[in-house]
Amino acid sequence: MPRGRGFYASPRGAYGLLDLLLLIGIVYFLIKLFIAAAPYALGLIALLVLREFLRGPRFW
Repeated sequence: MPRGRGFYASPRGAYGLLDLLLLIGIVYFLIKLFIAAAPYALGLIALLVLREFLRGPRFW
């Protein structure tokens, strides 16, 4: 039974260019999103570490 061409089999023509542009746009958006969210994530981690230090040792 012959198998059809895969989605990324041969990026030729207008659809291949459109796929490439969409892929670049998605990667760009994800990088910008990570850069925007990184300071908030680092601040949250710093606050959680500070909270652990301020609570002191816990004896169970």
